[in-house]
Amino acid sequence: MRESIHKYFKVGLIAFMAYPTMMRGDDPNTVDNIKKIIYDDYFDAVEINWIKDPGVRAEVARLFEVSHINVCYGGQPRLLTTGMNANAVDEDDRKKAEATLMEAIDEAETLGSGGMAFLSGKWEEATKDQAYGQLLKTTRNLCDYAKTKGMMVELEVFDYDIAKASLIGPAPLAARFAADMRTTHDNFGLLIDLSHIPMTYETPEFVVRALRPYLTHFHIGNTVCADPAVEGYGDEHQRFGFPGGANDTREVLDFLRVLKNEGFFNAQDPYVLSFEVKPWKDEDPDAVIANAKRVLNRAWALLED
Repeated sequence: MRESIHKYFKVGLIAFMAYPTMMRGDDPNTVDNIKKIIYDDYFDAVEINWIKDPGVRAEVARLFEVSHINVCYGGQPRLLTTGMNANAVDEDDRKKAEATLMEAIDEAETLGSGGMAFLSGKWEEATKDQAYGQLLKTTRNLCDYAKTKGMMVELEVFDYDIAKASLIGPAPLAARFAADMRTTHDNFGLLIDLSHIPMTYETPEFVVRALRPYLTHFHIGNTVCADPAVEGYGDEHQRFGFPGGANDTREVLDFLRVLKNEGFFNAQDPYVLSFEVKPWKDEDPDAVIANAKRVLNRAWALLED
């Protein structure tokens, strides 16, 4: 493409994946990590998670305000680091997950985010229908609350049998869930991640077409999922070029082609397209981020006008 990618997308970085010590919300380097991102004008958006210290949270919010960066909030770590399940069949357990996600909406608002994203919980075959109903209950309650603040709620689509083993899940079930949600709430959307698509045994074209009316947000990254015996197997979001990885420049290019063909290049109101990349073991986070930018730059350069 001859035109800049920044015309059509808000290119972002998921801070708590690039700097995984931020995952639990208490990293003493949070402010410094955020400064690295907002000082880099390659990034139009940043995705943040919980920040437990109110003073640090206020400092980060001020940085976001001054930097004119688009802020997104990921509620996933609140669930993944605690084992909470938004579709727990046990009602008390479901309510605990809902409560922390309600808090996430409040925190997202204070950080300047227009929404909050989360993921469905693990499920069992015997109770999957009950779990689906519980997830609808949680998500509708979240959307009701977010609506009072003019905010969105987004559900991220994950694998269903490899790593997170989430209820949502394969694209057809995600489409069904989103359709059910949109019958009652217009502030709900789906978030898809290129790195999760190989783990659901689907293709970008199939996923984007199946979910097209409901997509509001995109992630790109890598995964190792073909062989359970190899290093890094699972939902680890390794750098592009990682041995055994499913995604690299060609796959990012293919994903961009699908988004272009399906009408997601929107210069008037660009979608967020964020890197979800994570250092493996002792890899340098900033080198991994530079890797991702190079891959996206090359894929964009190869994309046909």
